Amino acid sequence: MTVECAQQSPSATEDRFEFYWNQSGEWVEEPNQRRGGESGVQRVHDANGRLLYAKRQVGHTYRSWRYPLGRPTVLRERDALLAMDRLSVGVPGLVFCGAQQGADKQWRALLVTVALDGFVEIDNWYAAGERERLGEAVHDRVLEAIGHTLARMHLGRWQHGCLYAKHVFVRVTGHGESAQIDVALLDLEKSRQRLTAHKAASHDLKQLRRHSSWNSTDWNKLNYFYKTVFGSAIKGLR
Repeated sequence: MTVECAQQSPSATEDRFEFYWNQSGEWVEEPNQRRGGESGVQRVHDANGRLLYAKRQVGHTYRSWRYPLGRPTVLRERDALLAMDRLSVGVPGLVFCGAQQGADKQWRALLVTVALDGFVEIDNWYAAGERERLGEAVHDRVLEAIGHTLARMHLGRWQHGCLYAKHVFVRVTGHGESAQIDVALLDLEKSRQRLTAHKAASHDLKQLRRHSSWNSTDWNKLNYFYKTVFGSAIKGLR
């Protein structure tokens, strides 16, 4: 059984799966055992030399009421990536997603995405002194862009599910008032759509507050910018 992300013939899908599965490169995330299987991420290149990230998994599944027997987690991440793109939430571009189940019922699965050119993890952005270099006005716009991005995701009732600062990436191009600020979210394999936007927002924002280094002043600014798009406050945030 083969599942893929694009409408292609079975033979073309299997060829692409094997092409990416057989690529080798530097491990960004060494293969680790979890969810009953193995998962890891490598840097690879396509035929044109473009840098890609390939998440490869064996027997790595999740269960839900829709999939009580288990479903490859890359398929859930693929669904989230496509949904985020529709919501104008920055995420890595999807190149290929495929999952194959052998006669032994074991899944092999792949998720291949484009590298986020020029983006930096938000804590590394701070550590590099970008806040001081660019000034507080630009920093406020960074917080605004993050807040607006998260609000758009939550208004679509999507919950990131693992929203730590290390999964928030920013790219600032230019200086002063002309600076262009982009935000992207990574690691969406735990993402899911909730019944209400408030349920998605409450889970993610409380998690982000616990797992970020923003002081109270910065957090209050981010929360203010978030509310200007989301439309209301989220209870329980400090």
